[in-house]
Amino acid sequence: MTHEIPRPPFDPELAAVLPTLEGRAPAGMTADRLEHYRALPFPTLAEQIGDRPVGCVHHTITGHGGAEIAVSVLSRVDHENPGPGIYHIHGGGMVMGDRFASAGPLIDWAVKYDAVAVTVEFRLAPEHPDPVPVEDCYAGLRWMAENADALRFDPGRLVIFGGSGGGGLAAGTTLLARDRGGPALLGQLLQCPMIDDRNETVSSHQYDGVGVWDRTSNLTAWTAVLGERRGTDGVSPYAAAARASDLSGLPPTFIDAGAAEVFRDEDVAFASAIWAAGGDAELHVWGGAFHGFYDLAPESAAAVACLAARESWLERLLGRSAS
Repeated sequence: MTHEIPRPPFDPELAAVLPTLEGRAPAGMTADRLEHYRALPFPTLAEQIGDRPVGCVHHTITGHGGAEIAVSVLSRVDHENPGPGIYHIHGGGMVMGDRFASAGPLIDWAVKYDAVAVTVEFRLAPEHPDPVPVEDCYAGLRWMAENADALRFDPGRLVIFGGSGGGGLAAGTTLLARDRGGPALLGQLLQCPMIDDRNETVSSHQYDGVGVWDRTSNLTAWTAVLGERRGTDGVSPYAAAARASDLSGLPPTFIDAGAAEVFRDEDVAFASAIWAAGGDAELHVWGGAFHGFYDLAPESAAAVACLAARESWLERLLGRSAS
């Protein structure tokens, strides 16, 4: 493929991983290939927990429009005293994956911080287009906050966490929580969030036919979520947080992205808009990194640095809020 636009190169260590992801990484994903990617196997929750002392309890709650959706609560088996709460929204471009996808951090934080984590099974597009996914996520957040006593976590230390499509939904859910008067959030942790349906940035043009999640995949997913509204003026900031004209009143925010991915420029712009509104944001852009590198190549030097930065931010956030 001929590229008219120059693009930052992949980090050599990460570039060596890309051939091993062929057929599993949804670059160039068109609507007819969605079922292929949905069917790919991922580690089960039990495999992710391993021998660590973490248990999981499942609940059925009311989602958008009165529909039933599932949430799962992860906590240490010896958990007693209220500590932090982590509300998790899984990745997958809002079109694939389930609530146990990339649950590893939730298990880590349950062990490390004695946190209680809730992960939500929001309904996927295109079967359930906007506003269903983000409204399901907001319903799950409300359920978690309203059940803080029963779940044994401190509602004043509730952090929302999501990556990729889940990062976009986390950003939209945070805006809903701000605009609807709660639940209150201590922070939002957004990894490589998918937040702009317009696909007009330089980085959204630089990465097509290459990497892990490219321009074609992004257009496919946003079309599934928004249909004919994609790219028009009829898109809510709750669906695509980059559309928000007012980013005041948000909790402290962590944002990261790879320098070699579609979402780079929209994520940098989102952090800049939070700062312009007087907000607290920490931004990391990892040179040479493709989308989701911290999950797909966790032992790479870039991923080790990325995860250390994420942990540092969360430790500082929780440390400031500890009584």
